[in-house]
Amino acid sequence: MRRLYPLWRFIAHNKYWIVVVVCVCVVGFLDENSMLQHTRNQMVIRDLKAQIEEYNSRYERDEAKLKELKRNPKAITKIARENYFMKADDEDIFVLSDDENNVKSNETVE
Repeated sequence: MRRLYPLWRFIAHNKYWIVVVVCVCVVGFLDENSMLQHTRNQMVIRDLKAQIEEYNSRYERDEAKLKELKRNPKAITKIARENYFMKADDEDIFVLSDDENNVKSNETVE
């Protein structure tokens, strides 16, 4: 019992400080609503807002393309030629690539 007397004395004199330190640790790090978790959630929110902005810009760009397709019938042929390599009967299409791995030196690709 004599060995525990200094410990009990320390706890009795500093009980409020001990409670404050324990509460700060629980609120700051251990709780599910801790400051650490709050910071992580703020980072996730920031990333999600950036994704929302990206999707909104894509939506606006696609909406403009759709309006252009409805207004201009030649835009359909332009998109078909550029994206899907469609051609008219009397045309030839040549696709140029910057990929150097597929083409060996002094050889032609057919």
